[in-house]
Amino acid sequence: MSMQEEGTRRRVLLVHAHPEPKSFTSSMFHAAQKVLIDLGHEVRTSDLYAKGFNPVASSTDFGTREDPGYLVYAKEQRAGRIGGTLSPDIIEEVENVLWADLVILNFPIFWFSTPAILKGWIDRVFLSGQFYGGMRFYDRGGLKGKRAWVTATLGGRPHMFGKDAVHDEIDIMLTHLFRGTLAYVGFDVLKPFFGYHVPYISELERADVLKRFEQDVKNWQTRQTLSFRSLDEFDEYLYPLAPADAARDGSI
Repeated sequence: MSMQEEGTRRRVLLVHAHPEPKSFTSSMFHAAQKVLIDLGHEVRTSDLYAKGFNPVASSTDFGTREDPGYLVYAKEQRAGRIGGTLSPDIIEEVENVLWADLVILNFPIFWFSTPAILKGWIDRVFLSGQFYGGMRFYDRGGLKGKRAWVTATLGGRPHMFGKDAVHDEIDIMLTHLFRGTLAYVGFDVLKPFFGYHVPYISELERADVLKRFEQDVKNWQTRQTLSFRSLDEFDEYLYPLAPADAARDGSI
């Protein structure tokens, strides 16, 4: 059965990045976990602050080095994965991502981006060679066939985001995550969920946001995905194909 078929049992990894266990973002994390389990999905969690995940990529991530004299992190990732010398905390997270059909990234937006601990999780876990490399990116990436979903909270109000709004469109604000990270390694990226203005709204309003979130979690398998370019639209040097060439190539 297709991943899109509602009711299909799937494997879901919840990656949570909030320093306060009683935060609204943490309530979303726990609510998603409960809803998914109640629906019969298999769920693994990675609560980055709770586990004290180290977000700093460094030479200590590799038990042995291909080049001990000069660190090229992506190159050492490839060698470490092949040689089995990656740090155990990286291996654990990598295996969770590879296990999952859906990876949910749940976090508060810090400075138009992710918290540093989540960015560091991406730096250390999204392995060169296995997740991406060479022409293996976007719709040819190593995680092709999996889905990713960003569920985030922020202090801004909805009217502050969009065309001609003060902060511009929120998808542009997070393009480094949607396109440059998740889509780049091959994920189908689900339309994000945002809890707006949550530090300032009432408990009743928070309850309404959480209720809407739980409903969206229930329906994740039919959720709309974001659209990105296909490598089929480009030649071997990544120049855009002319329409006639693309048609002959079978991409249109």
